[in-house]
Amino acid sequence: MSETIRAEGIPQQKAESAAGTRKKKRSRKKTVRRIIWTVVILALLGTGAWLGYTKLRADYQVTYDAYTATTGSISNSLNFSGSMQLINSRAYTASGDQKVKDVYVSVGQKVAKGAKLIRLSGGETLTADFDGTVSAVEVETGDEVASGAALLTLADFDHMKVSVRIGESDISSVAVGDACRVTVSSAGASYDAAINAIDYATYSGNNVAYYTATILVDTGKNANVYPGMQATVTVPQEEANNVIVLKMDALSTARDNTAFVFKQAADGTMTESPVTVGVSNGNYVEIKSGLTEGETVYKVAPKTETQTGLAGLFSGLFGSQQVNQQQNAMRPGNMPNGQNGNWNNRQRNTNGTGGTGGNNGGSRGN
Repeated sequence: MSETIRAEGIPQQKAESAAGTRKKKRSRKKTVRRIIWTVVILALLGTGAWLGYTKLRADYQVTYDAYTATTGSISNSLNFSGSMQLINSRAYTASGDQKVKDVYVSVGQKVAKGAKLIRLSGGETLTADFDGTVSAVEVETGDEVASGAALLTLADFDHMKVSVRIGESDISSVAVGDACRVTVSSAGASYDAAINAIDYATYSGNNVAYYTATILVDTGKNANVYPGMQATVTVPQEEANNVIVLKMDALSTARDNTAFVFKQAADGTMTESPVTVGVSNGNYVEIKSGLTEGETVYKVAPKTETQTGLAGLFSGLFGSQQVNQQQNAMRPGNMPNGQNGNWNNRQRNTNGTGGTGGNNGGSRGN
């Protein structure tokens, strides 16, 4: 009886042993999977930490642009746009039904005041009212013309004018007699002139008042300037010669609206240094005090903010300082630093009578 019981227990022990083996295998597999997942998670966390560290360094890196002060001359001016217009022009017509007896001139011919132009059958001879150029001849000898018919047109292309609109913010900066320069770019011509008249009584515009100034121009030296051509009138304002000049981008402004620049100390740190500014043309500015010729200054590059509070803590932990390549080591036209230059800028363009509008090209210095 006892032998039978022992014999039946052997298979049961084998089954229990196999089950234990399988359980141990499953446990080892679970352990391996845990180890693998732990390694993967740690790798992901490490990668994220490195990316975060890199981003923090980039976010809190203070980058400076470098600029060098030079010696030169600087000026600014007011610019206004308009169009060339005739001062003297006349269209001659027939005074009655007549016949053209003689035509003394041809198109393009220059004539003096009093010169004969056309003789009509009624005994009338038309003469030039002023020195000018025959711009059109509508008839020929022998033509029958009715009363009022166009015969000939005479125009003075050697003496013209340009009218410009001056806004209310600029009208106090100009006056009759002010010297100016008239440029007709399409003809490659420019003329020294002066403001002949300003109409202060009549104004145009809705939100901003505009007043009309007229400039007389002797255009005789250029044969290709005609009515309707666009012209720019430049009225000089401020000028400073042989002064320290610095690019406007190099300046920073304090809370009290005073200007300063960053200078690099011997240990590499940046310190604020106040400067006094003068004439400005929107791109460059005169430095009256605070800088010498050839001195390099710095400004925090765009999109970089000064860090304070918690950001300052991160800046201390992750931040760094970088100085970009020199911004203006060579002036326009490849002029080396320290060599005199003459920099002027169109300060403001205003739409003129018959002209096209322009853009604000700069601002006057403090």
